[in-house]
Amino acid sequence: MYSTQIRKMLTEGCEPEYAQFTRKLIPNIPPDSVLGVRTPQLRAMAKKLAKDTDIEVFLHDLPHLYFEENQLHGFILSEYKDFERCICEVERFLPFVDNWATSDQLSPKMFKKHRPELLIYIKKWIVSAHPYTVRFAIGMLMEHFLNEDFEPSQFALAAAVRSDEYYVNMMTAWYFATALAKQYEATLPVLQNGMLDVWTHNKTIQKARESYRITPEQKEFLKTLKR
Repeated sequence: MYSTQIRKMLTEGCEPEYAQFTRKLIPNIPPDSVLGVRTPQLRAMAKKLAKDTDIEVFLHDLPHLYFEENQLHGFILSEYKDFERCICEVERFLPFVDNWATSDQLSPKMFKKHRPELLIYIKKWIVSAHPYTVRFAIGMLMEHFLNEDFEPSQFALAAAVRSDEYYVNMMTAWYFATALAKQYEATLPVLQNGMLDVWTHNKTIQKARESYRITPEQKEFLKTLKR
């Protein structure tokens, strides 16, 4: 009943034209699973629902039927304040994540206060057989471990990923392109030593050369590293 009520709320907020737009962005999920509810509306719903004592009824009702239910699920988890409770629910949810948008927008705020513990889970997720769990792990490395908690040894985690999945390889390239923008000298050996597969290597260079955070001189040197 609880999940049905949430589904009714989502259906009432849907926009058919926005659904068509979203379907083009996420072509790998069934078109009829997209209702067309905008992200700000989902985030506002999540803030309220996260305080509901019965919300775990919805969170445990997996798999969800609609893309927006997955998005809402992720936004609710992002509101959690308790690390252990949040990580438990994230691990329950990850096997059901089936698209890049849900993977990328699942970003619990309190992870930044628990980075040492988070890194332990990232090391487990990044070797998962489930592609969007791997993408999520790399995304968490990019979000939380390229600034004050950065260590060059972390590069080995993402560099070891080998996948036939486009959305995994794109995230790996995005991660290393961002690393070049934030930790340029430390990241260069990843490319110079051929630690990535050819496609991801070249995509990393492409994305880095498109970045305004990379200097013209750095972009010219990166061009020489293409394989």
